Amino acid sequence: MDKTTFDLATYMADGIRGFMSAAYRNVLTNPREARFVNRMRRVVEKSAHRRQDILESDGIAVPPFLIASIATTCNLHCKGCYARSNGIATDGDRSGANGSQGNNAAQQKSTLTPEQWRTICSEAASLGVSFTLLAGGEPMMRRDIIEAVASVKEMIFPVFTNGTLIGPSYIDLIKRNLNIIPVISIEGTAMGTDERRGKGVFERAMLSMDMLKREDLIFGASVTVTTENRELVTSPQFIDSLREKRCRLLFFIEYVPTEKGTEHLALSEEQVASMELAVLQLRSAYSDIIFFSFPGDEKETGGCIASGRGFFHIGPDGSAEPCPFSPFSDSNVLEIGVKGTLQSPLFRTLRDASILGWAHTGGCTLYEHQDEVEAMLNKLKNNQI
Repeated sequence: MDKTTFDLATYMADGIRGFMSAAYRNVLTNPREARFVNRMRRVVEKSAHRRQDILESDGIAVPPFLIASIATTCNLHCKGCYARSNGIATDGDRSGANGSQGNNAAQQKSTLTPEQWRTICSEAASLGVSFTLLAGGEPMMRRDIIEAVASVKEMIFPVFTNGTLIGPSYIDLIKRNLNIIPVISIEGTAMGTDERRGKGVFERAMLSMDMLKREDLIFGASVTVTTENRELVTSPQFIDSLREKRCRLLFFIEYVPTEKGTEHLALSEEQVASMELAVLQLRSAYSDIIFFSFPGDEKETGGCIASGRGFFHIGPDGSAEPCPFSPFSDSNVLEIGVKGTLQSPLFRTLRDASILGWAHTGGCTLYEHQDEVEAMLNKLKNNQI
C-alpha cells in the first residue's frame, strides 16, 4: 500500500469525522436535525471503512467527495463564471428529464437522466463516497435530478446554488430529504453580490436564508474570495451576519481567473498565506460554523486533491474530469462506473506523475497548467504515455 495515499485517506477521514461531530453539536437544539446528523455520523464512519477496505483489497483510493455538474443552464450571468467559461452552462432551454436539449443543443453538453444520476450516486455511496457536491449551471433548475439523488440516503448532497429559486416547494423537498443541504453563493455585501451576479440577487439570497432559518434547516454559504473582498468576507462583521441567519457551513473558494482581464482578482501568494491564517482564526473563534477553504485546505493534504485523490468532477454528460476548472476527460462514469473512472489513464497519470504539486498563483493548480494537462491527454490518446 502506498503510504502517502494511506496518510491522505486517513487525514480526510478524520476531517470528515470532525465535520460531522461539529455539525451534530451545532444542531443539538433541533431534535429532527440532530437525529439526521447523528445517523449520518454513523454512515460517514461506515463509508470511511469501505474506502479503506477497497484500498487494501484492490489498491484503489476512493475519494470521500465528488463534484457533479447536473445542470447545463443558469438563470443568472455571474461575472467570471467558470461553468459558462468551460461550456457547461448556457442560456439554452433546460434539459428535460430524458436528456433532450433546447435550442442551444449544439453548444450544450447533454445531460444525464435523473435515474442515471441516481445510479452513479448509488454506486459512489457503495464505494464509500460520503458527499456529492451538486453544481451547474444552477442545479436547482434540475429539481428532477435533485429529487432522484436525494433517495440515496447514505450520501449528503450540498447544493451550490445562487439561492434565487428557493421557495416553499423547495423548502418542503429539503424538509423531506435532510441530506439535501443548500449552499448559497454570495460575495460579501449586497453591492459586491449584485455587481457580480445581478441586481437584487443578494436580497433574494437573504430571503432564502430566512426561509431556511425559519424551518431550522441546515444550510451553508459559499463565497468566491478575490483581492477585492478578501478582508471583508473574513471579518467578524460578515461572519456574524451569516451566524445571525443560522448559516452553519461557509465555503471560501479562491477566485480562478477564467475570464480574460480578471487576473488581478486572483489572490497573490502573500494574500493566500494571509487567507489561510484568517481561516484558522475563524475556526478558533466560531465553534458553531464549519469553515472550508479551497484550495487553502489542500496544504494539509500535500497538494491538489483533484483527479480522484480527494475528489473528481462529473460533467453533465457523465464525463469524468480532474476538477471543474480542468475540463479534460478520457472516460465517462455512465459507461465504466465510478470505480472504473478512478483507474482511468488520465487520472492515474496525473496522480502518478506527482504533478498535482505544480506551483500556481491562482486558485487552481490544474487550471494554470491546463496546456500541460491537455498535452498529456493527447499523448494518452495517441498511446505515447
